[in-house]
Amino acid sequence: MEVTKIFVGAAGMLVTFLLALPPLAWGHCDTLEGPVVVDAKAALAKGDITPVLKWIPAKEEAEVREAFAKTLVVRGKGKEAQELADNYFFETLVRVHRASEGAPYTGLKAGGVEEETIAAADRALESGKVDDLVKLVGGAVEKGIRLRFEETVERKKHAEHDVEHGRAYVAAYVEFIHYGERIYQDAVHPPSHHTEGAAPAVHAH
Repeated sequence: MEVTKIFVGAAGMLVTFLLALPPLAWGHCDTLEGPVVVDAKAALAKGDITPVLKWIPAKEEAEVREAFAKTLVVRGKGKEAQELADNYFFETLVRVHRASEGAPYTGLKAGGVEEETIAAADRALESGKVDDLVKLVGGAVEKGIRLRFEETVERKKHAEHDVEHGRAYVAAYVEFIHYGERIYQDAVHPPSHHTEGAAPAVHAH
C-alpha cells in the first residue's frame, strides 16, 4: 500500500537521524564495552581526563574531576586497588552522564547486551557503510506497519456490531495512525542536540 511505502521510505532518513543522536539514546553507554567506559579507560591509562569530558555537562565537571583524581591516587596501590578504583570512576562517570540525559543509572552492565539496532549502528559507524542498518530498520518498520494495518482492517469489519467492538477498532486505528506518525516525524525532523532531559512532544489525534 502507499502508506507502507511512505513510512518505509522514511526509514533511510530515520537511520540518519538515529546515527546523529548521542550514543546514550540507545542505552548502551552504561556497559563496560560502551563508548563512555572505553573513553574512561583511555583517560586513566594516559592520566588525562580530557577524553571523558565530552560525556558530561560543564556543571558536573568538578565531581568527575574529583573522582578521576582520587582514582589515579588509589590505582597505584596494586592490581586489586586499581580494579576497585577504576570501577569507582566508571560508575561515577556513567551515573553523571546518564543523569545529564534524564536517564536512570542502574549500575554498569556487561558488554554484548546491546539491542540489535545499537550493534548495527556501531558497526555502520566503524565500517562507514549504513546499508545493513537501513535494511534492518526498514524491515522492522514495514513489519510494524503491516501488523497494525492488518489488525485495524480486521477490527474495522466488526466495528459496527456493538460499542465494545467499535472501541476495539478505534484503539487499533489510533495505534496504527500514531505508529506511522511517530516514525515519520522522527525521520523528517533534524536531530536536536543538547536537549538534556527534554520530553518528546505528544500529538493528539
